[in-house]
Amino acid sequence: MLGFLLAAVLAGGAAVASAAPRDQARRMHDRLVGTPPSEAVLTQMENLIAGGDPMGAAMVAMQNPDFYNTTLKNFAAVTTNVGGSVFVPLNDMTATIIGLIRDNRDFREVLYADVVYTGGNSVPTPYSPFNNQHYQELEDNGVDLSTALVARAQSTTHPDLAQGGAAGVQTTRAAAEAYFSAGTNRRMLYHIFDSFLCRKFEDIQDVTRTPDRVRQDVTRSPGGDSGIYLSSCVGCHAGMDALAGAYAYYHFDPNAGDPNNGDTGGLVYTPNAVQPKYLQNAGTFPTGFQTVDDSWINYWRFGTNSVLGWNWTNAVSSDRGTGAAALGRELANSYAFAECQAKRVFKTVCLREPATYQDEVQVQAMASSLRQSGYNMKQIFAESAVYCMGQ
Repeated sequence: MLGFLLAAVLAGGAAVASAAPRDQARRMHDRLVGTPPSEAVLTQMENLIAGGDPMGAAMVAMQNPDFYNTTLKNFAAVTTNVGGSVFVPLNDMTATIIGLIRDNRDFREVLYADVVYTGGNSVPTPYSPFNNQHYQELEDNGVDLSTALVARAQSTTHPDLAQGGAAGVQTTRAAAEAYFSAGTNRRMLYHIFDSFLCRKFEDIQDVTRTPDRVRQDVTRSPGGDSGIYLSSCVGCHAGMDALAGAYAYYHFDPNAGDPNNGDTGGLVYTPNAVQPKYLQNAGTFPTGFQTVDDSWINYWRFGTNSVLGWNWTNAVSSDRGTGAAALGRELANSYAFAECQAKRVFKTVCLREPATYQDEVQVQAMASSLRQSGYNMKQIFAESAVYCMGQ
């Protein structure tokens, strides 16, 4: 008997090995919302579970404002900063992710849609693409994000993006500050792969890809040894540099906006004018690739990284394009994108990484379910809650 209980504990479910519907309902609510349910809600969920509709019970739990203000905020917050911390202020990137989920929108839009979610008139300070005061006030005042968030077009709220540069959360102020603020804009691509495809470049490097787009700032003989470049460096740069051209017109300028209005910088988009950061250190390898526009090629569609399931949805016909929005469509229509959302939701709701064969089967089922539901993220939040509510 002791061995059975120990095994159940290790599987994360000892306390609910033979859970009654009321216990399952309470556990489900705790996982989704983070706070205890009211007696009325608990009874409603219990009755749904007992009646064979645990998904319905999960949907009831997700009506609680704390699902948006806490669970989804934390789910989104880790994607907005280099350290992957949840301890960051609410911002336009976090709010946009929450809003897309709340409105049951196709979650692929997170990487390419002309949209940003604001708090409307819920707080005194209006939204600005050049500071975070609007979102800070939403958080400080405990505004209910489940009702306050309003979808707006980035192209109408940011003067630069009116020229066609909007690309989902990639072009929010928070993302720009974190990933376009310095360097060579490769950091944005690394972040998107890590947060939305659950892949780090170190894990997907492929030295067999065409290196014709490796930029001038990359030495071909690190430490005087060209073999290091050919056996290691090119594995990331061949694929990464060919994609990062999509961001050639973007930069975060800490001086953008009007400091008299409390502005602390914002995204700058310069269509048809490559940002100087793409041309820095050109003398390192002068015959390397020189970025002249925002075109990109996905060399990782082929070779070992074809397993990422590019164009899984048959929505993207070509392995190349121009601009961040087109690249966002390429990435969001991969199987890796769907699988990554399933993994991240599983971890958020079940409070652990998928660890068993059954867990992995569940994640793959959720990835398929996400596609079948039109990329409705609430669907897989509910499925995770049902899976981890105990038997």
